[in-house]
Amino acid sequence: MMSEQKARLATGNEVCAEAALVAGMRFFAGYPITPSSEIAEILSLKLPQYGGVFIQMEDEIASMAAIIGASLAGVKSMTATSGPGFSLMQENIGYAAMAEVPCVVVNVQRGGPSTGLPTHPAQADTMQTRWGTHGDHPVIVVTPSTVREVYDWTIKAFNLSEKYRVPVILLIDEIIAHINEKIIYPEKDEIKIIERERTEEKPEDYLPYRAVDSDVPRFADFGIGYRYNVTGLSHDETGFPTNDPVKADALYRRLNRKIENNREKIIEFKENSLDDADICIVAYGSSARSAYRAMRLARAAGIKVGVFQILVLWPFPYEALSKISQRVKAFIVPEMNLGQTAHEVSCAADCDVLKINRVDGMLITPDEILEKIKNVPL
Repeated sequence: MMSEQKARLATGNEVCAEAALVAGMRFFAGYPITPSSEIAEILSLKLPQYGGVFIQMEDEIASMAAIIGASLAGVKSMTATSGPGFSLMQENIGYAAMAEVPCVVVNVQRGGPSTGLPTHPAQADTMQTRWGTHGDHPVIVVTPSTVREVYDWTIKAFNLSEKYRVPVILLIDEIIAHINEKIIYPEKDEIKIIERERTEEKPEDYLPYRAVDSDVPRFADFGIGYRYNVTGLSHDETGFPTNDPVKADALYRRLNRKIENNREKIIEFKENSLDDADICIVAYGSSARSAYRAMRLARAAGIKVGVFQILVLWPFPYEALSKISQRVKAFIVPEMNLGQTAHEVSCAADCDVLKINRVDGMLITPDEILEKIKNVPL
């Protein structure tokens, strides 16, 4: 249905809701909070038309719990929030990671801490997406920069979640959420939809967390004859809690291994004009938009600059950045926080890492990046 619309003007929040429907999402639970509210508003109207269920919950804690329950029943599910709402969801995001429940969480970033800057952009949740929950578990976080990328990466977020049985964070910021931009929708045959791998075992033989070669246990929907225990506690293959050190160790290592062993399949980024570049701008989200403009201005002035756009923020692309750092003079990292991503870039870099930071609710302009570029000694 969406692909028949071809091209039109739309915001990131609008196409996020549309793409979730295309991906097969049929359950949404959320609590309205700017700048993410349009996603819930649109889905409250459209989701019932697709046979799905929309529930406005009493808060973000309950919203996250509700989509976990829906996913366990076999339904692709999603919530959307921002700032303090994302903080409230953290315990249940960890629960979904431990119980290996596929779901998608959209976080439209705004300034913080606490209530912060409700209608202004920020990129200050970079580390919260990685380390917001307690315990050792991997995460997948995707970071589109355009309206079309929001469409594509909403679908990919569901695919990654289903394939690896993990909660996936779709991380955008207020600018991407609210910018009106032309989008040309993909054709149906251009869209790949992945479903979770379901067990073919009989209910009496089924072990919900049986170790398999892929490290991703096969799923069984609640309500069709399969009855098993789901818990946030350390558990064995049956799903029941255990403090057995051997079984606990095996569980935590498998949870991490299923993502770490597939890093190369999960990580995505774009390289632009880096072949001859002396300077590489590393950016994601709305900062990547300014980075591309700054690159063009710099090249017009005779300075060889390229852009490394991060599309999957976690797992972080350390290996790719390390290789690039061998041939450039400096990385420049513009971001609307005080250097969260720059810290990770520094871990990979064998060259100077220069930061451009704003935390005043305003975007980083191409001219700000260009000024930094001009000050790099070449």
